[in-house]
Amino acid sequence: MESSIRQTPLQDIQAQAPRSKFPSNIVYKVRDNLVFRSKWAELNGAVGDLGTYIPIVLALTLSVDLNLGTTLIFTGIYNILTGAIYGVPMPVQPMKSIAAVAISNSAEFGVPEIMAAGICTGGILILLGVTGLMQLVYKLIPLSVVRGIQLSQGLSFAMTAVKYIRKVQNFSKSKSGGERHWLGLDGLVLAIVCACFIIVVNGGGEEGSEREGDDIAMGGRERPRRRGLRQIVASLPSAFMVFLLGVILAFIRRPGVVDGFKFGPSSIEIVKISKHAWKEGFVKGAIPQLPLSVLNSVIAVCKLSSDLFPGKDFSASSISVSVGLMNIVGCWFGAMPCCHGAGGLAGQYKFGGRSGGCVALLGAAKLVLGLVFRQLFSHGFEPISGRGPRGAAIVCWDRAGYGFKRHEHEGGSLCDAYMRCRFTGGFKCSTGLFCAGLLCTCFSN
Repeated sequence: MESSIRQTPLQDIQAQAPRSKFPSNIVYKVRDNLVFRSKWAELNGAVGDLGTYIPIVLALTLSVDLNLGTTLIFTGIYNILTGAIYGVPMPVQPMKSIAAVAISNSAEFGVPEIMAAGICTGGILILLGVTGLMQLVYKLIPLSVVRGIQLSQGLSFAMTAVKYIRKVQNFSKSKSGGERHWLGLDGLVLAIVCACFIIVVNGGGEEGSEREGDDIAMGGRERPRRRGLRQIVASLPSAFMVFLLGVILAFIRRPGVVDGFKFGPSSIEIVKISKHAWKEGFVKGAIPQLPLSVLNSVIAVCKLSSDLFPGKDFSASSISVSVGLMNIVGCWFGAMPCCHGAGGLAGQYKFGGRSGGCVALLGAAKLVLGLVFRQLFSHGFEPISGRGPRGAAIVCWDRAGYGFKRHEHEGGSLCDAYMRCRFTGGFKCSTGLFCAGLLCTCFSN
């Protein structure tokens, strides 16, 4: 008997089979994470964290001969990847404790020790993230302690920025020189004018001073459009303009600095780390850096990102693994040990950064510089770091006030927050900050 069932062609079966949406979902999410909310605001936010990045990188380059080209390439890649993954202006900052040890003791703590410290710190952070211990720590640490650390870090950065403005800096030795002159292309008057310009454009730190194009936390409602001169002033990329002015003035002051440029991609080589370098890096670099990385680079970042970007709650384990992977990969090739940071996130947000495209743009710029210029900074090029990042000093004060205001809104008393922050503010060490905050919390409870 001839079968009456009609045979379906193989190509029709394949066409009718359900296709996985997994790749397309990833592409859509990455594209959504990198899209600009506002072009000028995102460009402005991209330079919001350079006040921390440039002085430390420049100091390491001049004091211990850090490979700047390699650092720019790897940190550029980190910026692009973190922007695509998280969809917020997640900063990539130098590990400050390791950098401080290297700058203050460059003769005994060189590049191998720096890289060993970064690898050890990264490995421990990956272990804490994979095992879930970091998430447990995040849940156990009181919110007021996190706020106190944020406030202390903000005040510390602010004082450093004021010091950079008032005194001439020797970044290769991390020391301040004489008083800065009032007039001239590198004078106090110009610095004050730049700071006032940023305050006028960005506001004094109040949460209501949002930029045009920022639709976050608006519930889909259209933001009322500002009219006339106020709208034009508020839309100016103030931080980017100040930074660009600083670069131009640096070249005007010392045009011969161009002779120190060497074109071509940087040579990337594996760093040889001896047993002595591993020991010194772990004891002098990794151990002091770990409390700062855990508290400021992971826990504070998770809390601040949930405050600034409702609906985008990142796990402490994810951030911990992200920081660890950056150092496990890049430090073997001589890239500066890096981490995320609450201060950088606050700075980029304050200046207009709202998406991952903000830091991806910064990462692309770093990649271009690292691939085009084999040697970018010479000893005569120090002035370039002295002016552009100065405007970022205002962000530190904004961050300090933000810590008080947010704690009060979340139900804690302002006096309680102040006492804990005041007590912890007397400590330079992150471990001291953490222990003091916990003690205050236990006594107050």
